Amino acid sequence: MSAGSEMTSTGSPAPSMPVCVLLGLFSLLCFVAGFGTGAEFVRFLSFGVLLRNISEGPEGEPPLLWRDAVGDSQFLRSLGINVALLFIFVCQHSLMAWSPLKEVVTRVFGVLQRSVYILCTAVSLQVMMRYWQTFPRGPFLWNVPTAPWSALFPVICALLHTISWLLIFSVLLIFDYAELMGIKQVYYHCFGMGDPLSHKSPRAARLYAHLRHPVFLELLVILWVVPSLSPDRLFLASALTLYVCCVHRLDVQDYSYLLSQLEKKFLLFTREESNTDRETLWKKD
Repeated sequence: MSAGSEMTSTGSPAPSMPVCVLLGLFSLLCFVAGFGTGAEFVRFLSFGVLLRNISEGPEGEPPLLWRDAVGDSQFLRSLGINVALLFIFVCQHSLMAWSPLKEVVTRVFGVLQRSVYILCTAVSLQVMMRYWQTFPRGPFLWNVPTAPWSALFPVICALLHTISWLLIFSVLLIFDYAELMGIKQVYYHCFGMGDPLSHKSPRAARLYAHLRHPVFLELLVILWVVPSLSPDRLFLASALTLYVCCVHRLDVQDYSYLLSQLEKKFLLFTREESNTDRETLWKKD
């Protein structure tokens, strides 16, 4: 008996081909929505802020003072909108990961539970980014408007943000990105292989049980290392920092497992590069 047939026999029965096609198309749609929203979130959270000159108000107007902004009705209205938008995102992101609600979604959507979660997260993020209220005139908690730091400091921030995002994407790849986005669950289901988590080692299962936000330090750098901290950025950075602190549960054993997986990835890439170099030399000879 082949390995594939053994996996099929131990897992759930494979659905029909039309059902697999529909499941695959829906999971792929959710993946595209999640991936595109993630790229847009990088722009919203990081590079859009760095590239936009927020150290000056429109038409060179001086920045507002805090005492003037607190008494301004437009300022309070915009701040209230941001509070509502972030509340919607946090509620969606947390409640759908809550075990009782997660079980309900699983009973309704079955193997598409993770894909539905990704799609709902993408929708809530899109709503937040689309209607987020900025404060280009301040008031600023800090600002770097004077030369040469007005040109140099944004470059330093952009470099730190780039490094942080690269580290975040590297960690996501270690965590099996296809499973994180819900595609692997559909693939395993269509081939009768059951839940992908059941095929993982105990260390990986333990990490997944603790995993919420494994890139704590990098996210803090992205949130707080900016040339000018306007009120909307201050509120966003404070709220997301508090949220991540509440759900960050990785321990030393989890980090050691992450490090071992990262070393395996580097070793794999090194071997592939070495084999490619050998093939090139062989062709030249």
